[in-house]
Amino acid sequence: MNSTGNTTTLTGTNDRYERGLAVLRQVAGPEQSTVLDGFAEIAPDLTRFVVEFGYGDVYARPGLTLRERQLATVAGLAALGNAAPQLRFHLAGALNVGCTRREIVETLIHVSVYAGFPAALNGLGVAREVFEAYPDTASEDAEVAGEGPDAAETTADRYRRGLAALTEIDGHAGEQVVASLRDIAPDLGRYVIEFAFGDVYSRTGLDLRTRELATVAMCTALGTVAPQLAVHIHGLLNVGGTEEDVVETITQMVGYAGFPAALNGIAVARTVFAERAAAGQASTASATES
Repeated sequence: MNSTGNTTTLTGTNDRYERGLAVLRQVAGPEQSTVLDGFAEIAPDLTRFVVEFGYGDVYARPGLTLRERQLATVAGLAALGNAAPQLRFHLAGALNVGCTRREIVETLIHVSVYAGFPAALNGLGVAREVFEAYPDTASEDAEVAGEGPDAAETTADRYRRGLAALTEIDGHAGEQVVASLRDIAPDLGRYVIEFAFGDVYSRTGLDLRTRELATVAMCTALGTVAPQLAVHIHGLLNVGGTEEDVVETITQMVGYAGFPAALNGIAVARTVFAERAAAGQASTASATES
């Protein structure tokens, strides 16, 4: 029986499958056959779902480039911390679609703010293995270079830089973030400014829009940080992202964190969009969480 419309036999293909396979070839490169064959014998339908839905329906959507989807996926998987084989595949996929080593490393450093140092270090350990397997990506402009500390820099310098970054991303939230912690954990409030925004967000290698795409992906995948997800949806919109960027990034997480995480993320986005519409805000927002 031949496949028709959106249906297919076990041995046939359909438009969704062919579309997904084309996208998978771009992401997976020479590993594509391994990905498809690894589970075909035990769960052929799951293999088909990965191609049809994961790549044919989700990855093939307009709104984000493959590079942006890969960096979001790397961020989400690294934050989850429980899918090293899939992280390895998508790190290689990021290189295959044009991401540089520097962009990948910066994304994994960014993970430390939202999922902790263990998640970031484990992600970098996997990235090291992938880089060794892809020596051709080690070009002069893609090499990872450290941004060593400025010997003359003070803690006050870090704080000022972090507060400026926080204000740019979250509107007028800087003082509110510090004030909300002043009576119980003032040092934690200072660390948010100095480390998260002064040390990490202010690094070169990723622009703020890409950092916020990665942050929205992580907060969605983690599934336990709705207040921070709301703040960073505002943040993404504040630094040049669009509502479509937000929806596409959250939808991208369906295949990696599941429908509940994505549905909860969309619920948060709906609230943020409504708040901004009511306030007449196109590109700025006030937030009270970091």
